[in-house]
Amino acid sequence: MALFGPLIFEGAFFVPEKLYLIILGFIIFSVVTSAIYIINDVIDIEKDRAHPYKKRRAIAAGKIHPFLALFASIIFLAVGLFIASSISTFFGIAAAAYTLLQIAYSLFLRSIILLDVMAIAGGFLLRIYAGAVLIDAHVTVWFILTVVSLALFLAIGKRRSERTLLLAHKEKGLLTRKILAHYPDTLLDSLTVMFATATWLSYTMFTFLQPPPVGPQVLVIFGDFLPRTLLASKWLMLTVPFVIYGVMRYLFVIYEKKEGESPERVLLSDTPLLTSVVSWGVLVFLIIYAGEILPSRFTHLLQ
Repeated sequence: MALFGPLIFEGAFFVPEKLYLIILGFIIFSVVTSAIYIINDVIDIEKDRAHPYKKRRAIAAGKIHPFLALFASIIFLAVGLFIASSISTFFGIAAAAYTLLQIAYSLFLRSIILLDVMAIAGGFLLRIYAGAVLIDAHVTVWFILTVVSLALFLAIGKRRSERTLLLAHKEKGLLTRKILAHYPDTLLDSLTVMFATATWLSYTMFTFLQPPPVGPQVLVIFGDFLPRTLLASKWLMLTVPFVIYGVMRYLFVIYEKKEGESPERVLLSDTPLLTSVVSWGVLVFLIIYAGEILPSRFTHLLQ
């Protein structure tokens, strides 16, 4: 979904040509990412069999033969990268760089302390730039800092939860990630706080310094009773509290609920966090695209 970020904040969601390109790019990255996941599962087949959750995966459970899975992943990668390069040279470069980074992560980067989480953040960053070059969008510094900080925050939180899970199953001999032994709790706690702060602060600066334009329809509707100060293009700042709450809630999930090993599972299972994220997304969309939506629904207010 990171590919949609530049499209949405560029204000081009309702531009058919750009929306089509991003959807096509999303499909291509989904194919490439799926192939990489298959390769990773083949590499980790023995470790996954010793994991309380990952042992249910198709390859680890013996439902799919590793050689067949590896052959299919190579086909997916070849097709995905070929189509990516045919659409855009720079998009193809971004997809290829993402593939190399993820394979390097699976082979050795995840075994190197700190570089493992930086590689995860690099993957998010490459997806953002892939979406940006696909539609020739401008990506601001604060937007990039927000993405990197959030990726590092989630990666560190994942390591924190994995270490908690490891300690809980220590007596059972669970050794799925040896690198977790090199992450002391004090370091993980410090990094969690650091990137949690960087996430909401970077996003705040992004909303302050790079606000989206407010359409003339909004100014006409509200111009009769709002002071000029509030009519400035700073409405995106209204989304900051949702980001701050989301960060705090995720910290609660990590430290109190002892979860966070899978950010996706946490998002779908924790109702307050899911509500905050959905509310943020809806509000961002309404703020940026009010000028596109209001003419058809509030025409009578403009007459």
